[in-house]
Amino acid sequence: MTVTTASLAIPDRPDSPDRPDEIAPPAVASARARWERPALAALLLATGLLYLWDLSASGWGNAFYSAAVQAGSESWKAFLYGASDAAASITVDKPPASLWVMALSVRLFGLSSWSILVPQALMGVATVGVLYAGVRRRFSAGAALLAGATLAITPVAALMFRFNNPDALLVLLLTLSVWATMKAVGGPRTTRWMLLAGALVGFAFLTKQLQAFLVLPGLAAAFLWAAPVSLGRRVRDGLLAVGAMVVAAGWWVAVVELVPASMRPYIGGSQTNSFLELTFGYNGLGRLTGDETGSVGGGGPGGGTSMWGSTGLGRLFASDIGGQIAWLVPAALVLGAVAFWLYRRAPRTSTQRAEIVVWGAWLLVTGLTFSFMAGIFHAYYTVALAPAVAALVGIGSWALWVRRASLWALGTLAGVTVLTAVWSFTLLGRSADWLPWLRLVILGAGFTAAALLVAGHWSGRRMLRTGAALALVAGLAGPAAYTLDTVTSAKTGSIVSAGPAVAGGGMAGPGGRGGPQGGGPHGGGPQGGFGGPPPGAQAGGPAFGRPTGQTGQAPTGGFRGGGAGGLLGGATVSTQVEALLLEDSDRYRWVAAAIGSQNAASYQLATQESVMPVGGFNGSDPSPTLAQFQDYVSAGDIHWFIAGGGLGAQNGGSSASSDISAWVAANFTAQTVDGTTIYDLTAPSTGS
Repeated sequence: MTVTTASLAIPDRPDSPDRPDEIAPPAVASARARWERPALAALLLATGLLYLWDLSASGWGNAFYSAAVQAGSESWKAFLYGASDAAASITVDKPPASLWVMALSVRLFGLSSWSILVPQALMGVATVGVLYAGVRRRFSAGAALLAGATLAITPVAALMFRFNNPDALLVLLLTLSVWATMKAVGGPRTTRWMLLAGALVGFAFLTKQLQAFLVLPGLAAAFLWAAPVSLGRRVRDGLLAVGAMVVAAGWWVAVVELVPASMRPYIGGSQTNSFLELTFGYNGLGRLTGDETGSVGGGGPGGGTSMWGSTGLGRLFASDIGGQIAWLVPAALVLGAVAFWLYRRAPRTSTQRAEIVVWGAWLLVTGLTFSFMAGIFHAYYTVALAPAVAALVGIGSWALWVRRASLWALGTLAGVTVLTAVWSFTLLGRSADWLPWLRLVILGAGFTAAALLVAGHWSGRRMLRTGAALALVAGLAGPAAYTLDTVTSAKTGSIVSAGPAVAGGGMAGPGGRGGPQGGGPHGGGPQGGFGGPPPGAQAGGPAFGRPTGQTGQAPTGGFRGGGAGGLLGGATVSTQVEALLLEDSDRYRWVAAAIGSQNAASYQLATQESVMPVGGFNGSDPSPTLAQFQDYVSAGDIHWFIAGGGLGAQNGGSSASSDISAWVAANFTAQTVDGTTIYDLTAPSTGS
């Protein structure tokens, strides 16, 4: 070979854009090649096309959040608090940051599935770009392109960046926080960048609460270890970052906690109308312990099994989760460990080692948390692992490739390639009837690539490049195929999954995987109903659930959804019911009330009028109480009550929604309109 080991070795001191005094490896220090910018543009363009393709096929996506977006586009009060309805009766069970982005889009472009979902897709493109920029600053263009492409074709990333859950904004903000922290590690202006990093994590808290803090150990370790300033200044800037985080998140929390309860919406997901309770209870420690008051279930700690699946180290590789994120997790763990070992003797201020530390800590802390949390857990949560997996794959592969003159480096790359190919073969085997030839192609490519990589040590550059190309095919073909299946399938409902159906997939009760669309009757796909199509769309098509006139389908697992819609999938609203709700709608604060937020969202999106979600998402919040509901009815604030929906009191939750349903049934006359049971609350039955 013409390339010597010395010329390929990575020096102890890392890259130079942050530190002019450092010596960069040849792959980084050389002028940017002409192909680099076009390659980046191609990556971002391809990501945009992938995430925007036929985006409106998913309709309202998660109607629960779409209804809150519609409300925020009509009312600034609902916008500020993240209320489910424009009349601001109750909030969603998350902070409102992701809703703000979508509601502003709707205010600019009008209400449609496109205006709701496009911001999510653009966040995905931005996340790929930020990851590329961060990796490229300290490593090579090849490493950065591989990291960006790996993120773009991760199935669960393609799923969430085409969906309106809060996870898209969360992942973008946390990736930006790593970028800002690494700018601080590069110095010398550490304070400003740490303030920015803290503010980004704080805003991420306003997206999905305590999950945002899972990146903090990695950020803290990288900065306190490697920043090129004194220990005292590192501690000071770290504390300032914490302060910026508290301010960025705390202003909204202070507003919610200090404004009298009578002047703001009820805090959905809490039992005491407290955002702090929601933060540390239902959406906090309860997720870890399984003790979530008002939840539909929990339990399963210590390797046990609950309706959310078995906990333990194997959870992320299980049948219903492996295809979402785990394709390259083994490779990322091995490559990250090897890259860290290669930099074990680097100076304290090594920015390259610091970046390996921050991504490795992100993957380990978040992965272990997801593996052992006993409360509510859905497969799509794993999108939070995607940037870390992608970064470690890109960085670790490059760190070994530049040492390809050494047989041990080529042997390690070959071993990782075989490991990834065999694991992809296993994952694809869980969907044996879906592209059965692909798993054989990947397995063959993996073993061939490994052989060529090792043989290339003696045979020359051409064989090495061929082996590297085949290794990319073996590693990326599986997740790419899953991603293509995901973007060509409609996804609706509260719980969605990427890729085809898998053998043994699904969790007990709500949240399990269904048919080939990845959601089944309550999770997304052709059977997952929701409250009518976006403006201009036709109900009853493949993206919009059951034909008009049918009532909501109950989730599997023994949970009844009620006659008018399920807990997780909502209901399909017929034209007759829609017309009835719209009669004299301007006379009422709420045109209707319905049990459960998903159920209410269906009717709200169909009419674009406020519908009260009694009991919040699960129907188990004490909002409103029976007495409050009676007062609303007496004041003529609510026109109709829609029967069914929700699960009532669960795991210690409130029974107010059941009490309200019983009171309405006892005092008002039921009528059935196109299969939906409703009550006119302005006309009490005789003798009531």
